[in-house]
Amino acid sequence: MTDDAPELRASDADRERVAEVLRDALAEGRLDMAEFEERLDATYKARTYGELAPITRDLPVGAAPRVSMVKEPAGDGGWAERIVGGEGTSTWAVAVLSGFQRKGRWTVPKRFNCFAFWGGGEIDLREARFADREVEINCIAVMGGVEVIVPPGVEVVVRGMGVMGGFDHDEDGVPGDPGAPRVVLTGFAFWGGVGVERKLTRAERQRLKEERRQERLERKAARKELRDSIRQDAMDAHRRMLEGHRDMVRDLRDRRGEERERHREERERRRRGED
Repeated sequence: MTDDAPELRASDADRERVAEVLRDALAEGRLDMAEFEERLDATYKARTYGELAPITRDLPVGAAPRVSMVKEPAGDGGWAERIVGGEGTSTWAVAVLSGFQRKGRWTVPKRFNCFAFWGGGEIDLREARFADREVEINCIAVMGGVEVIVPPGVEVVVRGMGVMGGFDHDEDGVPGDPGAPRVVLTGFAFWGGVGVERKLTRAERQRLKEERRQERLERKAARKELRDSIRQDAMDAHRRMLEGHRDMVRDLRDRRGEERERHREERERRRRGED
């Protein structure tokens, strides 16, 4: 480790990694809500590794790995890192009078088959890895339904067919990010449906929530500063008015004193003239 490592600039990914550690610690009861909010605020304000490192220093290594103080070669955290090749974690799912879920950090195969009969399934791709640049999710829904959740940036192509049921086409044709995977939905829905919803990950929602909270705090501070400035300007104007009034009274008093002195001198000259 070099002596200047703490001064290295932290990236958004570094800050988000620390934020995720804090969320895990909150869920495990290692931090209370006040401590969590205080540390999370410090995390998003941190600019260097030296500012990030102390935030998780007192948390157990097993539950909260500390921030590395050495900048190591790493990917850019983009879509290329999520297209991993190989086989999928799971290739099929069935829900008969029941339900199924595929969510979290799982690998979507080139083709995933699912069947729902009087039941429902959820296929969450927000934190998923992909076996190929283009994957197919084949859904058969008979008097049941399947919900597919995709993150922003993923292109969705809907090719399924419905009879007294249907496939959600709201996200069909929305352009994806460069290098992002393409998800092709195929299959058949009879008295059932296959829905598509685009959602942010929990971490991203939390980050945006914290950004909005920080913006509200900044706006509140700006309004307070403006009110204080207006109040101070009013006080300064009132003070100047009082000072001007005192100066006017002082000048008037001085003129009256001078006038009395002239009258006294005039009376004195008359008296001497009469004598």
